[in-house]
Amino acid sequence: MIEGLSHMTFIVSDLERMSRILEGIFDAEEIYASGNATFSHSPEKFFLIGDIWVAIMKGAPLPATSYNHIAFKIAEKDFDRYRARIEALGLELLPPRPRVEGEGRSLYFYDDDNHLFELHTGTLKERLRRYAAGNKPT
Repeated sequence: MIEGLSHMTFIVSDLERMSRILEGIFDAEEIYASGNATFSHSPEKFFLIGDIWVAIMKGAPLPATSYNHIAFKIAEKDFDRYRARIEALGLELLPPRPRVEGEGRSLYFYDDDNHLFELHTGTLKERLRRYAAGNKPT
């Protein structure tokens, strides 16, 4: 039986740059850096974002962007603060996608290796309730 999420691993071309992104946007806490001791495929670092274990490993960036993404929940009151963090790091911030009212708001941005991240204010329960009510995005 699945007990929950163990960890997420992102392959990145620059460990230090991705460290700044994780710490600067997500308030990630670095808990391990392999340095020259490589126990896995390549040099790596481990972080905690809340209680989520995020690993980054040195490697080639994704060849292209896509809509595959990981979304983190944020409070509505923090939306503008997170937008400012993304902009301060010079990351590509996408225009918001059309939404139906009550679905929450999102910030979508790419890191330097074409990984797409979302910061979302809504919940699954809110989204399903809104979809059940009908009406198309505006």
